[in-house]
Amino acid sequence: MHHVILGAGPAGVIAAETIRKHAPADTITLVGDEPEPPYSRMAIPYLLIGNIQEAGTYLRKSAAHFANLRITQVGAKALKVDAAARTVSLDNGQTLTFDRLLIATGSHPVRPPIAGMDLPGVHPCWTLEDARNIMKLAQPGAKVLQMGAGFIGCIIMEALKQRGVELSVVEMGDRMVPRMMGPTAGGMIKDWCETQGVKVYTGTRVEAIESAAGAPASSGGVIGKIASALGMGSSEPQGSGRGLRVKLGNGQTVEADLVISATGVRPAIGFLKDSGITCLQGVLTDEHLQTNVPGIYAAGDCAEAFDKVSGKTIVSAIQPNAAEQARVAALNMVGQRADLKGVTQINVLDTLGMISTSFGNWEGVAGGEHVELTDKASGRHLSLQFKDDVMVGCNSVGWTEHVGVMRGLVEGQVRLGEWKQRLMEDPTKLMDAYLAAAQAQGQWAGAADERRR
Repeated sequence: MHHVILGAGPAGVIAAETIRKHAPADTITLVGDEPEPPYSRMAIPYLLIGNIQEAGTYLRKSAAHFANLRITQVGAKALKVDAAARTVSLDNGQTLTFDRLLIATGSHPVRPPIAGMDLPGVHPCWTLEDARNIMKLAQPGAKVLQMGAGFIGCIIMEALKQRGVELSVVEMGDRMVPRMMGPTAGGMIKDWCETQGVKVYTGTRVEAIESAAGAPASSGGVIGKIASALGMGSSEPQGSGRGLRVKLGNGQTVEADLVISATGVRPAIGFLKDSGITCLQGVLTDEHLQTNVPGIYAAGDCAEAFDKVSGKTIVSAIQPNAAEQARVAALNMVGQRADLKGVTQINVLDTLGMISTSFGNWEGVAGGEHVELTDKASGRHLSLQFKDDVMVGCNSVGWTEHVGVMRGLVEGQVRLGEWKQRLMEDPTKLMDAYLAAAQAQGQWAGAADERRR
C-alpha cells in the first residue's frame, strides 16, 4: 500500500507517523514544497523575537527522523491530482501513483491587489524565508507598517513590537481582529495597542505602495535619519527596502522601511481544479476525513469538516484541529475506522499582553439571546451567546478566569436549564453554571479539576 501525503506541515507529519505506527510495511511518501525540514509556522513569531533559532521551528529535531521511519521525503509542489488515475503530478517532473492520498497542503497568504506589492521591502510573513527577509529590515527603530490586524496579524505584531520597531497597523475592518471579536472587544484591543505605542488605522486600507528610492530618505527609515543628521544623502543601496511610501484610503501617507502583508490566508487547493475532488471553501470531507473520492482524504488548514456547534462544514485553521484531523485520516487510511468528533472553533490571543478569547458562534445565532459585561477601565469584557439554554459562543477580553469552562460549555453543548437565566443576569457565574449543569450530564470533571487548581 502506497500512501502519498501532500504537505509537510503538522498535519502531514502527524499523519505520516500515525500511518507508520499502524502499518509498518506500507510505503509512505511525504511531499513538501519548501526547502527546509518540516516546521511549524506557529513558531515563526518566536523566531522573529529571537527566543529560538530556525532549528527551534522544526517539527522533529533529529535530521534522521523521517529516514528512520522509512518515510520518503520529496521536495516539490503538487501541480495536479488525477483522482481516476490515482496519480499526482509534481513541479519537479515526477508523477506519483498512490493507493491512498492525504491532502494536507495547508493555507497560503492572500495577496491583496495593491500596486507596489512587488517592491523590495514588502513581504508576507508565512514562511521561514519570509521571516529571514523581515528580520533583516525589522531592526530596532525601523518603521514598519503591517497590513491586517486579524489573528495572525496580531501574533506577528507582538513579535515585531518586541524587536523594537516603530509599528503601524492598517485594518480595513472597523475594529481589530474583526473575524473573532465584536465591536466592543475589537475596539478595546485597538485602544490597548495604541497605549503600547502602536499606531492603528481601522476602517481604511492600503491603496498603493510606492518606492521613495532616488529621493533623500531623511523622512523615513533609520538610515535616512542618520544621513539627514549628518547633512548628507543616504548611502543605502536602492532596492534594499528603505524608503517606502504607503498611501491609505483615508488620504494619509505613512512612510516605512518595511511593509508586511498579513491580510489573511486561504486553503492551498488550487491544484485540485478538475481533479474530481469536491472543494467548497476547503476540501470537503466526511466524519472520517475522506473526500467524495474513496481513498482520498484531507486534513488541516485545507480541509473543510463538520462543526457540531454551528451545524455546518467549516475550515478551522488552528493546529489542534490539524493534529486531530491528521490522526483520524491516517487511521482510516490504514483501515482502522475512526471518526472526527467535531471541529474546534477556538482562538486564544495574546496581543501585547492583553488576552482575548473567542469560542464557537461568538456573533450569535438567529433567534438567540446574548449578554455582555464590559469594564473598559480595567480592560475586561465578556460576551455570551445563547440558543435556547445552550451557550453557543462567547468572547472575552482581559478575562482569563475559566477559559476552559467557556470552551467546555460551547463545545460540550451543555444544556444549562435554569442556569441560562442566571448567566443572563450575571455572566461571571460561568464556573458555577458549568459545575451545576454539566455535572448532571457527566461532563463536569475537567471543570472541577480547573477549580481545584
